[in-house]
Amino acid sequence: MKQKIELYDTTLRDGAQGRQIKFSSEDQLRVVKALDEFGIAYIEGGQPGSNPKAAELFERTKDMQLKHAKMAAFGSTRHPKSAVEDDANIKALLQAGTEVITIFAKSSRLQAKEILRVSLDENIKLTGESVAYLKAQGKRVILDGEHFFDGFFDDNEYALSVLEEGFNNGAEVLVLCDTNGGRLPSEIAAATRAVRERLPKAQVGIHTHNDAGCAVANSLAAVEAGAVHIQGTINGYGERTGNANLVTIIPTIQLKMGVKLVSDKQLARLTHLSNLVAELANMNPRESDPYVGRDSFTHKGGMHADAVHKLKSSYEHIEPELVGNRTHIAVSEVAGRSSLLQKAEDFGIKLDRESSETKEVLKRVKEMESEGYEFEGADASLELLMRRAQGHHKNFFKILGYRVSVESKLSDNNGESLSEATVKVELPDGSQMHTAAEGAGPVDALNNALRKALEKNYPELKDVHLEDYKVRILDGQAATRAKTRVFIESTDGETEWDTVGVSENIIAASVYALTDSIEYKLYRTSTKSAKSKKCT
Repeated sequence: MKQKIELYDTTLRDGAQGRQIKFSSEDQLRVVKALDEFGIAYIEGGQPGSNPKAAELFERTKDMQLKHAKMAAFGSTRHPKSAVEDDANIKALLQAGTEVITIFAKSSRLQAKEILRVSLDENIKLTGESVAYLKAQGKRVILDGEHFFDGFFDDNEYALSVLEEGFNNGAEVLVLCDTNGGRLPSEIAAATRAVRERLPKAQVGIHTHNDAGCAVANSLAAVEAGAVHIQGTINGYGERTGNANLVTIIPTIQLKMGVKLVSDKQLARLTHLSNLVAELANMNPRESDPYVGRDSFTHKGGMHADAVHKLKSSYEHIEPELVGNRTHIAVSEVAGRSSLLQKAEDFGIKLDRESSETKEVLKRVKEMESEGYEFEGADASLELLMRRAQGHHKNFFKILGYRVSVESKLSDNNGESLSEATVKVELPDGSQMHTAAEGAGPVDALNNALRKALEKNYPELKDVHLEDYKVRILDGQAATRAKTRVFIESTDGETEWDTVGVSENIIAASVYALTDSIEYKLYRTSTKSAKSKKCT
């Protein structure tokens, strides 16, 4: 495939219509900058005619020095009862001040008659007049054929006539929209080829939704049929089940279909881009997402891990570094010695394949997982387990005991409660610290009390805070006696790490995970310090 393909991102408009997605004004600007740096050609900023925040975004981006992208304002053709020069939506599009304007037109006879309530001829007239007027104002116009595929398979001649009217009046790209997201790749390809045969000089684009789970496949089918413009969103965000996921489409086209979309350096930032937009949208990254998800290159089975260690392509379809990801080995009850050895190598730990030490670590991992532990998402706890088994890890403190009390004022309408924890710890020199602290909940109070006991001796803990706290009940049928698994994600502002604890007592499980988190930070700090002294 030799044709140039343009990327058009609609995360800030179509993506933001997802039920849980919400971007602040500052978030929008960060998304624009990230998309531009990545090499996206067009960034659709929203519909200024109906969304004040979109109008604000266009105003704030007017003076931005974008390196790659053009901002695009989005709206509809003129209203049937308005002259094009007096139409409020058309005026708002022009006031946005963007070089590029994208308008959508009904390309389905059913939509024209039942939704717009206009004649078929009038709908075509709306399309032509709107495109021509915007072109006369010096704008580049992209025409989205809304409901194109449904319209095409209902009445292909009418659907093609709407696009033809737009093209004849100056639309530079004709975008075929699978608005309801229900079409299949074979249908997308057939309709795309029909447009190219009817309008061979037109640039054809594709815009798909994921209601049948085919948005990415449909976009690729359109490209194979000659589409040269792809619309989608980062992480597939969007209304209902979402839009075509550009994060999957981009590496597939570039690495599988041989069409250069962005530079290699930009492609290597794909995982970062995906995670950044997820963070700004207040969404958790999907670990199973192709290319960028943590699980994309994670190997749990022992045979798979062993094979990947010998030849990465045996179970990896691309080099994960190409998209900014990396190989992960999950040590678990189904993993073998090879998985353990490779994981140890990742940690910088030397384990001999046949040593009793290695056998003991593997045995301990499997025993703990049978008790409910899971190390796939808790690398820090796993590394500490290995180092303790080797006898190379010193304990920086020992918890001698703790107590937690919760006082609840049930008489209050808001049901406020106060948690207090006391902790007694022993330090390596034999001294003991006995401290108390309050918190928003039992775990928060324990964390505060433990920090209070340790920060005088270990001031580096002041930089540590908990990023996430997850609880899972392992055997629900045991009711209140059920085992609980607690995952804690911690950060010191530079590095993130995960730890795990398991117990029938949720507080005890939290203490185990919390203790590992602090131990891991202190180990890393001491190791850095030792290396620094050695270098000097």
